[in-house]
Amino acid sequence: MAGKEKRKIKNEEKETVKKEDKKVKISKETKKASLKAVKKESGIKKWFKEVMAEFKKVRWPNKKEMIKYSIATIVFIIFFALFFYVIELIIYFIREVM
Repeated sequence: MAGKEKRKIKNEEKETVKKEDKKVKISKETKKASLKAVKKESGIKKWFKEVMAEFKKVRWPNKKEMIKYSIATIVFIIFFALFFYVIELIIYFIREVM
């Protein structure tokens, strides 16, 4: 009986090895298929598809938000322009005095 049990165990091990080999072959085949699909869509067509997908994800501002952001930008530009102008005037007067 011990001999029959050993044979059963060996047969079961062989079957599991065969199944694992099939799984490995299947995964290699699926990888090849996916690479072929990627190669087919490579280039400019793929790039445009990806760009369009990204544009769909963007949340564009509405008119009210655009006006608010534009006013904030103009105010900051004017503030920093005046700030640097005053700094330059101070430096100019310091040079004139010395």
